[in-house]
This record gives sequence, C-alpha cells and structure tokens, in this order.
Amino acid sequence: MVSGGGNRPMIRVAIADDQPLVRAGLRMILEGEADFVVVGEAADGEQAVELAARERPDVLLLDVRMPGPDGFETAHRILAEGSDQHVRILMLTTFDLDDYVYAAMRAGACGFLLKDMAGEDIVAAVRQAARGGDAILAPAVTRRLIERFASRRGGVQTPSAAVGDLTARELEVLRLIAGGLSNAEIAQSLKIGEATVKTHVARVLMKLELRDRVQAVIFAYESGLVPGVGPIQAAP
Repeated sequence: MVSGGGNRPMIRVAIADDQPLVRAGLRMILEGEADFVVVGEAADGEQAVELAARERPDVLLLDVRMPGPDGFETAHRILAEGSDQHVRILMLTTFDLDDYVYAAMRAGACGFLLKDMAGEDIVAAVRQAARGGDAILAPAVTRRLIERFASRRGGVQTPSAAVGDLTARELEVLRLIAGGLSNAEIAQSLKIGEATVKTHVARVLMKLELRDRVQAVIFAYESGLVPGVGPIQAAP
C-alpha cells in the first residue's frame, strides 16, 4: 500500500473479469472509497497475469471463469515462485460453494466474494485482504467448505512428511485451525496468550511452506489431521 492524502494508506486494487458490466460495477464501488485506487482491469486470464506483474496491486479481484487460463490457474501463475508474491487474491464467483472454490483455495486465493454481494461487504473484504492475516471466509465457514469438497474428492488424507517438522504444540495448533477455531479461540482452548498462538501459527505456515490459514486447513485435511484420523508423530 502507498500513502494518500494526509498519509492515509491507499489500497491498490485490480479487477479481472470477462464481463465489462461487472468490472464497471466493481470499479464504481471501489472508487467510492477514499482509500482505494483501481490500478487496472483485465478481461481474461492472460491479461490478469500481465496486470498483476505490471501494477503489483495490493488486492486482485479475480473471476473464477474467464477466457484463457481460468481463475485458479491464473491465481497459481500469479502466486507461483518467481512471480509476484505480494498481491492478495480474492476470487469472484457467481454461485456459492461451486466446484471451482476448492481448487482456487489450493492455488492460494485468500478469500471469495459473490458477485451479488452488497457493496459495503465487498469493500470490507478488500480492506481485510489488504491487511493480510486470516482468510476472508470466517474460519468455521472455511472448514465446512473444505470438508464438503474434500468429501466429494474422496477425502484424500495422505500423510505428509512435513508434519514431522512440527512440534507437538504446533501440531495441536494446526489441528485447531482445521477445526475452524480463531486465534482467540485457540488461545482459550490451550490456555495460552493470543500472541503466543500467532507465533505458533506463523511457525506452522513457515515450516509447511503455506501462504495462509486457508491452505493450512487444506493441508490438515489432505494429511489426515481431521477428527477421526489417527495421530501423526510430531517433532520433539
């Protein structure tokens, strides 16, 4: 983010959607906010990749279904190693919980917006994405969403050797993240400070090379760490 008038942080936003009316509507909503600036638009996946590399926005609103690379392939390319690691991607979907959401989460999206959401909700989501931290979906909603798609895909649950790098406490925190608990709820459950929880979460993400809590939940499901799956050894 850059500073605007009076040193107020400006949030740089880019929009990628193949429908001109959708782009125009989003631009109107965003440009109505004093701390937002729309730095560009894209009508397909290739343009979105170029736009992200050229403008380095803080947040990219990215349609799931576009000509050329679809939304989650586009997100993967933008967030791939050697590409722009700074941008936070919010996927735009027409239908809640459609089959593209799970793949988009794996590609590194930090949240999901429905195109018919109220303008103030879109604004709030973009601000939250720009700040970083938790996924835009509430943790419990994220867990339920992933659980639904994991079951559709056969419940992969393949143990990962990377889990062995976690301490017992870090593994416990990962399980609680997968259970849909917020940092405050994890702190209460483990009877530790919230700052300590944040430290554990950061170490879990670093050790497992994950971008955010969304990918941590996915990792936990695919590694068999959901309730009902046998325990996995943690590092001493």
